[in-house]
Amino acid sequence: MPPESSPSNLRKWLIAGRPWSFPASTMPVVFGTSLGVVIGGARFSWIDFLLALAAMVVLHAASNMTSDAVDFRRGLDREVTPVGGAVVRGWLTPSEAVAGGAVGFAAGSIIGLVLAVRTGWALVLIGAVGLPIGIFYPFLKYRAFGDLAVFLNFGLLGSLGAWTVQTKRLSWIPVVWAVPMAMLVIAILHANNWRDAVTDTERRVKTVAGLLGDEGSLKYYHVLVFGPFLILLALMLLPRLGVRVTAMPLTFFVTLLALPSALELSRRARRRTAPRRPLDFVILDGATANYNLVFGLLCTAAVWLHLLVQGN
Repeated sequence: MPPESSPSNLRKWLIAGRPWSFPASTMPVVFGTSLGVVIGGARFSWIDFLLALAAMVVLHAASNMTSDAVDFRRGLDREVTPVGGAVVRGWLTPSEAVAGGAVGFAAGSIIGLVLAVRTGWALVLIGAVGLPIGIFYPFLKYRAFGDLAVFLNFGLLGSLGAWTVQTKRLSWIPVVWAVPMAMLVIAILHANNWRDAVTDTERRVKTVAGLLGDEGSLKYYHVLVFGPFLILLALMLLPRLGVRVTAMPLTFFVTLLALPSALELSRRARRRTAPRRPLDFVILDGATANYNLVFGLLCTAAVWLHLLVQGN
């Protein structure tokens, strides 16, 4: 397919970062920050929050650029789609995208170090795990480790890092409570890999979707989409039945408002071979991303509702 007409440099690099994917990485930062303030008792710092958000966005964009370049070189993602990056559109060469990614990783690391100086060096430990995962993500995803990589970076570590920035200490709360949101980030990636499983296998790319097969992928997708509700219920109810863990506020029942969306995604997945609308399964990853955003916003709202309830 011939390259699209070249836009301005600003638009090139904006598209190269694929900003429509940012909610997957920024929601854990918003959630972890909220937990740090409401549950951790921290005094909210706007500056540190914005720096943490900027670091996550820059690092995510850098990972997207690098991944697009490596995919293109391997003969993957050669067709232009609404969510495609700048390489597949012919606006940047793979080498330019890799260079842009390197700049992004460096810039994100610098912001992280500034935050570490401001808030404590516990943040360096988190970065020491997350940064290599981001840099080597293109190679991890070809070996069926992509699901684990996004679960850690765009879920657990994002939430823990944001908590640590505000509270200046580590805790298991932002890790465990972020698991439901992290599962939905995996669901986004899995929907993409499930759609591309045949071509990925032909190009010797291993993904969880390819290893599970079609029926196994359907079951796995349902676990990822509906499992978060069960985990939230367990975190709310088990401590109140005597299990010695920190009880999640009952305000998290508000997340059940997202259940109709989960049921709609299930319908799309089950009707993948005979969709009601032609693109229902093709854009399942985008629909899952929208669901993840709604679910994340509801989780964050639950945290602040808890503060409101406690205040009364």
